[in-house]
Amino acid sequence: MGDAVELEVDGRTVRLSSPDKIFFPERGFTKLDLARYYIAVGPGILRALRDRPTTLERYPEGVTGENFFQKRAPKNMPDWIPTAHITFPSGRSADEMCPTEAGAVVWAAQFGTLTFHPWPVRRDDVDHPDELRIDLDPQPGTDYDDAARAAHELRAVLDEFGGLRGFPKTSGGRGLHVFVPIEPRWTFTQVRRAAIAVGREMERRMPEQVTIKWWKEERGERIFLDYNQTARDRTIASAYSVRPRPHAPVSAPLRWEEVGVAHPQDFDLATMPARFAELGDVHADMDDKRYSLEALLDLARRDEHDHGLGDLPYPPEYPKMPGEPRRVQPSRARKEKEPPTAP
Repeated sequence: MGDAVELEVDGRTVRLSSPDKIFFPERGFTKLDLARYYIAVGPGILRALRDRPTTLERYPEGVTGENFFQKRAPKNMPDWIPTAHITFPSGRSADEMCPTEAGAVVWAAQFGTLTFHPWPVRRDDVDHPDELRIDLDPQPGTDYDDAARAAHELRAVLDEFGGLRGFPKTSGGRGLHVFVPIEPRWTFTQVRRAAIAVGREMERRMPEQVTIKWWKEERGERIFLDYNQTARDRTIASAYSVRPRPHAPVSAPLRWEEVGVAHPQDFDLATMPARFAELGDVHADMDDKRYSLEALLDLARRDEHDHGLGDLPYPPEYPKMPGEPRRVQPSRARKEKEPPTAP
């Protein structure tokens, strides 16, 4: 697999062992190709990860091998990579790595990290998100183009409720993500409530195309706006992350005029460096301004007061939350209510 090599990353020397190990057999990409990719897009992925507690999605033997999510900072992590102490919904806690330089990304790639999953917080305040993240997830019978149409309507909703500016990117799969930089004033619960309000407004505007129904049996052929991606400890793949699929796609930041024109297959480990060299990070100004959630939280209060629309179910691994409705599949709930049949 070749002798180890040393890579220079913004003045930091990072050692890469087995550089010729094949990570993507279908394309022939090696570990060294992965590391060089992250060097090429270094300013972009660092902008997405800087000071954020980050979970590592690792494939030590490549995309066809076993994988795992590493939440706790590796014991062999160098002391120049800082950490943050975070608490999970279970009550457990951990120290997670918080990249502050591009060398940390390449160091993680050395251990088979393909995808980086940052929290929507910074290490100096891990309880107040500074991003509202909207995940548009195509359901069976829908595709990326449907998600793109929903994203343009989402852009209008965000602008109407608070003049919010969203930054779109491909998921690296069939979906789209839209991130809104926000003031770190609200808790995870409040940010999730704002995401639910966005989802309900989208349902009203596009009832046949968008849903926030948590249970799959109720979603139909619509784009699912996954409000629970804003719950504590739920993360979304960062911009520029490589995704674990045979053709090595990446999560690509987009300009709004590209949404629905460019497609996920346009962006992979081979093509993104050239795009980055030409355009730079198209989300480079994402941290220039932070927005208020007050208008969306007002919408949430109106939904509850005028329409009786309160909280929605959390993911199954979460403890029961205050105000949460009964967490049971609708078809099962109906069966439980049916009277017993006569003998």
